[in-house]
Amino acid sequence: MKKLVKISIVILALIVTGCAHHWSLPPEKVHTIYTANSEEGSLLSKYAPVFLTYDYRNDYNRIGSPAARINSEGKEQIYVDPEKPAIYFMEKEFSTEKGNYTNLVYRVHFPKVPYSIIPFNLTSGSNVGIIVVITLDKENRPLLVTTANTCGCYMAILPTTYLSPDARPKDWKEEPLDVYGEEFPWILNYAELTNPKLLVHVRPSVHRVMDLEIVDGESLSGSQVFRSILAPLEPIDDLETIPLKGGTTSFYYDYGPQKGHVKGSMKLWETLFLSLISWDFFVGADKVYGDNDKYENPFYTSLKPWNRTASDMWNFPRFLEFWGWKL
Repeated sequence: MKKLVKISIVILALIVTGCAHHWSLPPEKVHTIYTANSEEGSLLSKYAPVFLTYDYRNDYNRIGSPAARINSEGKEQIYVDPEKPAIYFMEKEFSTEKGNYTNLVYRVHFPKVPYSIIPFNLTSGSNVGIIVVITLDKENRPLLVTTANTCGCYMAILPTTYLSPDARPKDWKEEPLDVYGEEFPWILNYAELTNPKLLVHVRPSVHRVMDLEIVDGESLSGSQVFRSILAPLEPIDDLETIPLKGGTTSFYYDYGPQKGHVKGSMKLWETLFLSLISWDFFVGADKVYGDNDKYENPFYTSLKPWNRTASDMWNFPRFLEFWGWKL
């Protein structure tokens, strides 16, 4: 019995440290940022996040674009090419009793989260990503910024200064927000800058959002602190038509038990430690952000099985209501 308790403690410690470990960022004189191509008058371009990454020397820390090839065994292999960065986008409208809104959805991918025991990378696996959703009101002002990994985990919702205080959750506090060990600001101020840009800080190796801030877009260009890499804005539907041998293939499985999951993204450690409590054998695997009637794979943001539908980020009004927001 004592041995079982010790084993359980070790497993729990691995899970906790795997979810929220902090190691020093690698020293770099110049940091790498990924910026979207600019299209005058385009809301998608205007509000496109800038992604600040660290430890560029390791290609798994670089934003890439999903690609396909035939491997040595003659089978299809999906991978993320770090030499061809891209930011995938979607625009989606929704309504509540209070009004009409528009979500600007941005999705980026990295080749992998490397396997590691010390530090323990619970989310080790390939073809991982981050999704950022900026919610606009009818006047095209940003009200909310929502971030998550493309498995639905590590989700965070932050209000902006344009959002009425009475739309926040009841227990919302005006203090730094803790998200699995990462500290975010409790509010984002878009109003005081003429060219505000959302700067998304990405923790190296694990590719988690580690901070969010609104900065002056002009301060990023020509800076000696940042090296800017252009990541073209591409329609998110392009992920379903990846070129392969004169034809195309999808980034996602389109049938079988893994339908709607990113090909090759199954997370061994998460399946081992979290599948039982989540009732999901493919817990942690990255997935499509799309219509559930087609993909049958909810983008749930709560591990509790009974919250699977209510926490699904695709149905945004229901998702916001579940997490206490009152748009």
